[in-house]
Amino acid sequence: MNAFPDYKQILEKIIKISYQAGKVILNIYNESFKVCFKNDSSPLTEADTQAHELIFKSLEALTPNIPIISEEKKNYQVNKELFWLVDPLDGTKEFIKKNGEFTVNIALIYKNLPLLGVIYLPVFNVVYAGIVNDTAFKILPNGERMLLSIPSNLNTKIIVLGSRRHGSTEEMKMFLTNFNDHEYIGIGSSLKFCKIADGEAHIYPRFGRTMEWDTAAGQAILMAAGGIVYTFEGQSLLYGKKNFENPYFISCASHNLFEKGIKK
Repeated sequence: MNAFPDYKQILEKIIKISYQAGKVILNIYNESFKVCFKNDSSPLTEADTQAHELIFKSLEALTPNIPIISEEKKNYQVNKELFWLVDPLDGTKEFIKKNGEFTVNIALIYKNLPLLGVIYLPVFNVVYAGIVNDTAFKILPNGERMLLSIPSNLNTKIIVLGSRRHGSTEEMKMFLTNFNDHEYIGIGSSLKFCKIADGEAHIYPRFGRTMEWDTAAGQAILMAAGGIVYTFEGQSLLYGKKNFENPYFISCASHNLFEKGIKK
């Protein structure tokens, strides 16, 4: 692939865009705002639309020949071999609840797999970023960069993550029976991927409905840090699918954890 001569340079520009989008989001977050609802009953705020507009225009200027698919602007007719996949505000419900667990997600997809991804947490001013098969890191509020690499020693209590809003399902309860010594934590947005990449958690099974823009950046970062994201059939979670809807999947720190999680 020769779309970009320097992925790291592109990643740095995406990080800057995520900071800019986060600033727009926080300006609205810190004031009163209206909440509307889409046709699927999911909430929408001015922060979603303004962040989308900023990211969309910035990516168009950066890579005018690469299509952009955003939660707030879906074009299902584009050539899907190489495209940007954006969730300008992942975790709108958390944004409305003002608990800080919402993110800006930007990913580049190449041949159905994430190539690079950036996740920004505006309230905490922390960035997670990664290039698959290259590097993963987080940027702290003071600008310090810390490399992300999943530890090989996982002989500890298994931390299982789930959705803050959709975590208590029969499937999840059955899944947890495969882990004797575990702790379950509900967290909003793509922050769950970041927690695994950072070594703070181990596995995130998803049984509810998700869309590709919910997972692409997180998958890129987790894979770059040494983790995996598989369907329950043991296949890589792919992108550019019909209607961009994901099957159930498991994000985890190791293949051994995946095998343990799918035991019957």
